[in-house]
Amino acid sequence: MDQHTHSAPDWGSFGQPLFNDPDARALSRVGVVDVGSNSVRLVVFDGAARSPAYFYNEKLMCALGAGLSETGKLNPKGRERALAALHRFQHLADGLDLPPLRVVATAAVREAKDGPEFCAEVKKKTGLTIQVIDGNEEARLSAQGVLLGWPGAYGLICDIGGSSMELAEISDGQVGKRLTSPLGPLKLRDISGGRRGRKTQIKTVMEDLRDQLGPQRDRLFLVGGSWRAIARLDMLRRGYPLAVLHEYRMTASDIRKTVKFIEAGDPDELRSAAGVSGSRMALVPYAMDVLTRLIRTFKPKDIAVSSYGIREGLLYEQMSQKLRDRDPLIEACRFAEAKDARLPEFGRQLFDFVMPLFKSQPAHVKRLVKAACLLHDVSWRAHPDYRAEVCFDYVTRANLGGLKHSERVFLGLALQHRYRNKREGNRFEPLYELLDEKGQKQAEILGKAMRFGAMMWMREDSKIGKLNWFPKKRVLELRMPASARPLFSEVAEARLNSLSSALEAETRMLIRD
Repeated sequence: MDQHTHSAPDWGSFGQPLFNDPDARALSRVGVVDVGSNSVRLVVFDGAARSPAYFYNEKLMCALGAGLSETGKLNPKGRERALAALHRFQHLADGLDLPPLRVVATAAVREAKDGPEFCAEVKKKTGLTIQVIDGNEEARLSAQGVLLGWPGAYGLICDIGGSSMELAEISDGQVGKRLTSPLGPLKLRDISGGRRGRKTQIKTVMEDLRDQLGPQRDRLFLVGGSWRAIARLDMLRRGYPLAVLHEYRMTASDIRKTVKFIEAGDPDELRSAAGVSGSRMALVPYAMDVLTRLIRTFKPKDIAVSSYGIREGLLYEQMSQKLRDRDPLIEACRFAEAKDARLPEFGRQLFDFVMPLFKSQPAHVKRLVKAACLLHDVSWRAHPDYRAEVCFDYVTRANLGGLKHSERVFLGLALQHRYRNKREGNRFEPLYELLDEKGQKQAEILGKAMRFGAMMWMREDSKIGKLNWFPKKRVLELRMPASARPLFSEVAEARLNSLSSALEAETRMLIRD
C-alpha cells in the first residue's frame, strides 16, 4: 500500500496524521531569511510541516546594527557582508527550486537612515524583497515561533536581538500584549557611563515595560542568540549532560550563579569550553545585565530557552489553524515513521498493544508512549550492534518540539530497551539523571513491551494478540488468536518474560481460536 496516500484509522484523541494533508504538503519546503541587527540567517524548513525540520540552515554574523546609535546608519562592513549573504541565499534558493524566499528585517534596518537604500540595493542586486517589520510585529512573530514548539503555552516571550528586545504575552495559544524596547546588546554597548550607566538605563526601561505589561509571573521563554549563549554557559557551569538548548530550563538562582561564573572566568576559556563564537561572547556581558534585571522585575516562576523564534514564527504564520492545533512531537514522529519504518502504520497497532500497561497513566505519559511506538522501527537500518545507541542518540538530540529534556531521556530509554534489555554500561548513563527513577522504570517497561510486540509483526490489519495488565494481582496476561501462535517463538517468549520481570509480575497466556 502506498504510504503517501493511505489514510490511517483515527487515533482517537490523537487524531489522524496531517503531514499528507494538502495544507501540510504546501508547506513541505519553505525558505525564510531573518536580517537581524547582529546576524543574517537562511532557514529552509522541510518535512512534517507542524514540526520544523531544518532542511538547510546557514548564518552569517554581520553586525549590521554596530555603531547605529552613533552614526544613524548601518555598519558599512556589515552591510557589504549582509548583501553578499543575501545574494548567496537567493542562489541557493534557486538551486533548491524553492518558492520565493520570505525575507524580513528587524531593528537595525528599520531604524537606520540608510535602511530603505539598503533594501532597494538588495532588491536590485538579488531580486529579494525585504519586509521591514516594526517592533510589535517582531514580538508577534517571535511569540508565534514559541507557539510552534509549545502549542497552548502561556507566559512571557523575551526576544533579544542586536539592537532591540521584544516582549510578548502568550496564553492558550494566542499572542497578547506586545512591546519593543532598545535593550539590544549592540545599542547598550554604546551607552555612556560604563556599566553603571548601562544598568541605570536598563532598569528605567524595564520598569516602564513592567508598567505597561503588568505582572508576568508565569514561565519566561527566552528567544535569541545572546540568551542561548548564556544558556550554554549555564550548562557548562552545571556540567549539564544534554547539550540541547531548546526547552533547556533555568531558575532565577541559576542565572545569578551563572552571572558570577562568567564574571569570574576568563572569557576566551569560557567561550571555547561552551562553544560560543567570539562575536557572540562579546555581547554576553550586556545581555547578562538585561537578563538579571528582567528576572528581578518580572519574577517568572521558571525560565525556558526556545530555539524557535522569528523564522519559525514565519512558518507558523503560513499554517492553517488545523495544523497549528496539532502536537508537533506526534506529527514529527508520524513523519519519521512514514519515511523510515519498515512497516508504516504498525506503530498504531503497537500503541494499541502496549496501552493496557499504561491505561491509568496521565495524558502526558500516553503521549510519550505513542511517540515511542511511532519511532520504534525508524532506526532499523543501523547496524544491529548499535541500534540501541542510535535510537537513544536520535531522540535525545533530534530537533523535536514540545519535548522537555526529561521526556527526551524517557523516549531515549524506551527506544534503547526496544533493542536491548539492559541500559547500564554505555556512554549515555550521565543523561539518565535527568529522569527520575519512576520515569526510568516506566521507560524500561515501555521499551520491553515494544520489544516483545515487535516480535508479533504482521500486516497492519492483523490480530497480534492482546495484553491485559492486572496491577493489584501483579499478573500480565497475553491473549493470542491461534492463528498467531507460530509467531510466539522462544525469542518472543524470552522477551515476554523480560517484560514480566520488569513489571514484577507473573505471566498468564491464553490462546483461543
